Amino acid sequence: MARTIFITGGARSGKSRLAEGLAHSYGAPLLYVATGSAGDGEMAERIARHRARRGADWQTIEEPLDLSGVLSGHDGFFGATLVDCVTLWLTNLLFARGEEPGPVLAEVRRLAALLPTLKSPVILVSNEVGMGIVPENRLARTFRDLAGEANEILAAAADEVFVTFSGIPLKIKG
Repeated sequence: MARTIFITGGARSGKSRLAEGLAHSYGAPLLYVATGSAGDGEMAERIARHRARRGADWQTIEEPLDLSGVLSGHDGFFGATLVDCVTLWLTNLLFARGEEPGPVLAEVRRLAALLPTLKSPVILVSNEVGMGIVPENRLARTFRDLAGEANEILAAAADEVFVTFSGIPLKIKG
């Protein structure tokens, strides 16, 4: 049974750098599961910067929806697997499932149940979206609540949990 590490924090708080460093401690080869895609030029540049920073030890798989399938299908072949990020995965699922949180949370629970059965360590990166103002529209409030509940489920399933603030990680579990 492998370890699961959950990392959360605000935007540009150092989550991905922390996750990449932790993954490297398990040794190459490493798997990077990207849940986002380059929908515009800015996102394409962001993806290119992340890939350049990671280097040659990493294989990248882009998977917007079937995270559990990718993790189970590639288990045991890599020193560690990094998923970046849970928040984009939730967004993809929410729009694919008709903007209802129930089916999305079922997928989150399926992932949480899978994690302790895996051989390879998994590092999950997620955004903390619930520390700001209350969103003004229904969909944004639904997403905020969904992300908070999903983070709770995944953090409970994780062996270690970190939160990052201004590039400084704080271990809060494990």
